Amino acid sequence: MAHHHHHGHSHHHGAGRTLIWSLALTLGFVLVQIFAGLRANSLALLSDAGHNFTDALALGLAAFGFYFAAKPADESKTYGYQRAGVLAAFVNALSLVVLSVFIFWESYQRLLTPTQVEESTMIWVASAGLVVNVAIMLGLQRQKEHDLNIRAAWLHMLGDALGSVAIIVGAILIHYTGWQRVDPILSIIIGALIVWTARQVIKESLNILLEGLPQGLKLNDVMNSMRSVEGVVDVHDLHIWTLGSSDHALSCHVLIEDMPSSESACILVRINGLLNDRFHIHHTTVQFEHTRCAADSHCYSVLESEG
Repeated sequence: MAHHHHHGHSHHHGAGRTLIWSLALTLGFVLVQIFAGLRANSLALLSDAGHNFTDALALGLAAFGFYFAAKPADESKTYGYQRAGVLAAFVNALSLVVLSVFIFWESYQRLLTPTQVEESTMIWVASAGLVVNVAIMLGLQRQKEHDLNIRAAWLHMLGDALGSVAIIVGAILIHYTGWQRVDPILSIIIGALIVWTARQVIKESLNILLEGLPQGLKLNDVMNSMRSVEGVVDVHDLHIWTLGSSDHALSCHVLIEDMPSSESACILVRINGLLNDRFHIHHTTVQFEHTRCAADSHCYSVLESEG
């Protein structure tokens, strides 16, 4: 058995704190948007509150990822609790699709019967939303280069900042043209953004729950790279899956020449180095099979490692 662990506690704590205050700020602003949207009679503001909620979901999932990654495995959950956040993402994304259907229906009704809105409230609230989104983006800027979850949350914030700009432009158009249908048209656009975001979350979370190949990886690329490692004759029965949001695991059979375990340990180190550095796979179970007795199913050695 060979175990290797890499820790970055200070980075994780800093990123965790940033995610928590960003989440609190976003949820607070969602409440403000709902109140202002009802008061201004603006479906676009209410729709953007739903879009902001998708951002809160992204931030919450990233925060969940940090929390559950730190939660140790136990006798009943031997892989830990990392998929709890993924399961929550799947359920919440489905609820967002339902929300979008409601937005589309209301937008259709308002296109048929335009309703007067308070464009000044739309401008002020959307401007405040733009400030909130930019502030959170700046807070996540440093960590987004090192963590896929945070990068995804940052992109959500960028999308919502653009949504705020669209509402400001739409409110200005309503003010100068009096064309009230701008509000439901904006709502349809924002609803489409919510569906797009939810679709991505459903696709990614379902892939993890079904233990599919992690996004961005190609099975043949990993297999061919492992076959190029010195001492490796062949690789088969290769499986790669995701434990949590970005924590990947691998198991495989590796055929090597007949040699004692003390010598094959060097091959394992090289394999782990390749998987860790090139493919960011840190949890591996490698079963060595020797060429002399490859046909004998009882002749093998199993080596596990964690990087």
